[in-house]
Amino acid sequence: MKLPGAPCILVVDDEPDNRVLLALILRNEGFAVLTAGTGEEALAIVAASPPDLILLDVMMPDLDGCEVAGRLKAAHATRNLPIILVTARHDREAAMLLRSKADGVLRKPFTRAEVCARVREELGLAPRMTAPPR
Repeated sequence: MKLPGAPCILVVDDEPDNRVLLALILRNEGFAVLTAGTGEEALAIVAASPPDLILLDVMMPDLDGCEVAGRLKAAHATRNLPIILVTARHDREAAMLLRSKADGVLRKPFTRAEVCARVREELGLAPRMTAPPR
């Protein structure tokens, strides 16, 4: 359920500890939080009441995060829904693949500050993070 005035974040992860941690971080920042343990559950929640943003784990059994993101981005009603994929992979090829399926990537292990910055950035509540000049 969305709280009036608070952006709603859907946290999707098959690991209960990860869901609890992300939900705690986000609730402490004033966000309303929904959680799902599977890709199918996430799709059902989005169909019933789309959140303002999704934090979506990549590695899940059955329907993984990339497939869920692809389905949501392919559907007219949800193609503009911001999705941040959460992954433990750190290689360049993975980053490019993940970026093509979502609006952002959050790498594990993450800090509270990183989670909050990425979410605020994608919701337009903070300036975009840019790489320092070389």
